[in-house]
Amino acid sequence: MQLFVGLGNPGAKYEKNRHNIGFMALDRIAEDHGFGPWRAKFQGHVSEGVLGGTKVILLKPGTFMNLSGQAVGEAIRFYKLTPGDVTVFHDELDLAPGKLRVKQGGGHAGHNGLRSIHQHIGEAYQRVRLGIGHPGHKDRVAQFVLQDFAKADTDWLDDLLRGISEGAPWLAGGKPDRFLNAVAQRLSPPRPSKPKPAAQNPARPAEKAEEPPTSDGRSAMQKLMDKFR
Repeated sequence: MQLFVGLGNPGAKYEKNRHNIGFMALDRIAEDHGFGPWRAKFQGHVSEGVLGGTKVILLKPGTFMNLSGQAVGEAIRFYKLTPGDVTVFHDELDLAPGKLRVKQGGGHAGHNGLRSIHQHIGEAYQRVRLGIGHPGHKDRVAQFVLQDFAKADTDWLDDLLRGISEGAPWLAGGKPDRFLNAVAQRLSPPRPSKPKPAAQNPARPAEKAEEPPTSDGRSAMQKLMDKFR
C-alpha cells in the first residue's frame, strides 16, 4: 500500500493558489483513475483506489499547510505504513514553472508543509517537487504562493497535471524514472516525423509525332524522296 499526500490549504479561497498544486495533482489522479469519493478522515480528506496493481490512499490534509504533518502522522499509524511508503506532492519555488523532480529523503528547504511532516514522521519519505517559479525576492514569497495561477500558466499546468496522472502507476510501483519519463512526454510530446516526398518519375522525352499517311499509302517524306529517284 502507498500513501500519496498532496499539500495545500483547505477551502475555496485557496483552491487555485500556487501553494495548492499538491491538491491539484491528487485531484487529477483521483479523477483519471476512478478513485472512490473523497471522505473526511485523518484531519483531512482521503480517496482510495488502485494504480498499476498497487492500492493507493490519497490524502489531502485539512489542517492548513503549517500543520500538514498531523494528518500524515495519523494516516501512517492507522494503516501501519512506514515513511518509505509515503509520497508527498508539493509546490517548489526553486524549480521553474512546469518543471518536476522526485526526491527521496533530505531536508525541507524551508517549506512549512514539509517541515511539519518532518516533525511527525521524519524525513525518509519521497517528495514530488512541482515547480512554480520564484517571485524574485524572499519578501514576496508568502504573497506569491498564496496567489492563483496566472491565466498564462494554464497550458503548462494542465500538461503537468496530465503527465503526473499518466505516470502515477509507475510512481506507485516504485519506478520514479518511468514516472518522470511519462511526465516529460506529456510536457514535450515527440514531434511527428516528416512525410517522405513522393518519388518523382523522370520526365520522358516527348515522342515525335508520327506523320499521317497520304491517300496512296505513302507518307509525305516518302513521296518527296520518290521524286528524286
